[in-house]
Amino acid sequence: MKSFMGYARSDGTAGARNHVAILPTVACANGVAMALARRVPGTVPMPHAHGCGRAGRDLELHYRAIENLAAHPNIGALLLVGLGCELIRTEFIAESAAASGRPVARIDIQSEGGSRHAVAKGVEILKDLVAVTDGAERVETSLDRLTVGLKCGGSDAFSGVTANPAVGLVADRLVEAGATVILTENTEMIGTSHILERRARDAEVAGRINEMICRAETNANEILGPLASMVIAPGNMDGGISTISEKSLGCIAKGGSATIEQVVDCGERPTSKGLVLMDAPGYDMESMAGVAAAGAQVMLFTTGRGTPVGFPTVPVIKIASNPALYRSMLDDMDVNAGAVLEGATLAQVADTIEKLLHHVLDGELTKAERNEQEGIVCLYTTQPAF
Repeated sequence: MKSFMGYARSDGTAGARNHVAILPTVACANGVAMALARRVPGTVPMPHAHGCGRAGRDLELHYRAIENLAAHPNIGALLLVGLGCELIRTEFIAESAAASGRPVARIDIQSEGGSRHAVAKGVEILKDLVAVTDGAERVETSLDRLTVGLKCGGSDAFSGVTANPAVGLVADRLVEAGATVILTENTEMIGTSHILERRARDAEVAGRINEMICRAETNANEILGPLASMVIAPGNMDGGISTISEKSLGCIAKGGSATIEQVVDCGERPTSKGLVLMDAPGYDMESMAGVAAAGAQVMLFTTGRGTPVGFPTVPVIKIASNPALYRSMLDDMDVNAGAVLEGATLAQVADTIEKLLHHVLDGELTKAERNEQEGIVCLYTTQPAF
């Protein structure tokens, strides 16, 4: 794959989709956002549980995530919905989103006189935004404008020998072609710092890798005590994984063998091309939101237990680690990496993933998109709300 057919944005990015998104800046506005999406076909709501009641690092993290999601390459037009008294205000997000060159509108429920008035006004705005985006055409786009997020969830004992290393081969090919690839889930890197540090571009990047993984391990020890080595879900154990180190070795295989160019914070957009690590948690919904906020136009998501969830504005390709899962969840799984267990090579599975990735970037819907498995925007938090 040397290019894809994307929607060119004036800020230099390119979208694999051209969504009209409805983004509440605070959870109090979710109801209106969802009502608008029901009333205007062709729009995508992005509900979340935050936007107020936070301070310090969490407020910084949430502001960055919402600001970056508002300017995501896959969004062709945006309606921001606020309440009017929250910390993260529509006017601030609208200003930065408009700077990315796409149509942006905003409404605040309190200023409009309540929910019904806000919905009525929002419907008219959204009809205009849908009309604007309907005429957009795809153009050939080089891979240096592509960012791919890597994710695993509901892993099993086969994930580290089928799906994850096959994705790793795809990641290496993308990096070689000039794309950016983001590997995340800091809790699922515990026990692998010595491996990842050797792949760092320089001592500074190696230091950030060590800091990120040590912090994740310290947090696990503080929270779980003697059970810290078991930072895995019940489904992981049912699937044959015994410790977090075992899971981590499989997890990092998704990153292939390329040099690690940068470590970014959760939801932070990389400034370097190539393989990038993101300091975000292993919980699927939080790490997916972080990768999306970082600008990934598509995600490769491996699973051994069967995780159907997608993301509101980003196509998510589901890759099954074993043939039994693939066959039992055909409605949800896009690729059968378990073919390796039946005689296929990792390179052949990687070819299949890369071919589908190309089709999805050009507009083909993933299973998660067809099933309307849009999920929610689950923002990472470090402290309880006040």
